[in-house]
Amino acid sequence: MARRSDGRGWNSKLVGAALGVTLLATGASVWTAQAGTADGSSPEATAPAGNHVRPTAVAIAHASDAGTRGINITIDDGPDPEWTPQVLDVLREYGVKATFCMVGPQAQAHPDLVKKVVAAGHRLCDHSVSHDTAMDKKSEAYQSQQILDAERLITKASGGVRPMYYRAPGGAFTPYSRKLAASRGMRPLGWNVDSKDFERPGTETIVATVERELPNGPTLLFHDAGGDRTQTVEALRRVLPRLKEQGYSFGFPVR
Repeated sequence: MARRSDGRGWNSKLVGAALGVTLLATGASVWTAQAGTADGSSPEATAPAGNHVRPTAVAIAHASDAGTRGINITIDDGPDPEWTPQVLDVLREYGVKATFCMVGPQAQAHPDLVKKVVAAGHRLCDHSVSHDTAMDKKSEAYQSQQILDAERLITKASGGVRPMYYRAPGGAFTPYSRKLAASRGMRPLGWNVDSKDFERPGTETIVATVERELPNGPTLLFHDAGGDRTQTVEALRRVLPRLKEQGYSFGFPVR
């Protein structure tokens, strides 16, 4: 079952940060995308009339476009003026591209950082407006507002670059939210390895968690906002070169 955050470290507008969901382990070196959808809908959404956005698949993405030894680094809840630049520095140091799942108001407040993320070759992901981990219990109108307003804020902050993915806060996807995001060209994005960095358990613990859970799949979850992310930065500094030494490559979630 997906775990819901208690919201530690966020302000009153933001509810919490994404935590782990249960996923089936597929082996240490062979990972595949999740097939099908929970509601039996078609694999691809239909774009609204008059919409020039190319729709994408409705199924939640987990696999890497870098192949069976590929890893996707995903960074949630920013951008943050203190921690996002540090994360970007580590990624640049090791030549790794990542997917940044941004909260709409954070993007609006720090458009310079959104543009830096894009300029560095990373991808954008819609992580809603309010980071409401109970979105799946709310009305379709509410879900629509959370997803589409965040998409608009992130796109404006980036200078016109649209998010390529949608990650529900706390994994609170619904058939409706997945289909809506896909119709806007944003592939629903899950994760396989929750580093638990949001809980600040210590750098060594974060690294150990990643190494232990890596057989679950290629998409790793970290955070660049929601509190002191010193441990996250240091964990990435240790994990990235270690994974490269083990023969892994870094890519993006499948589209």
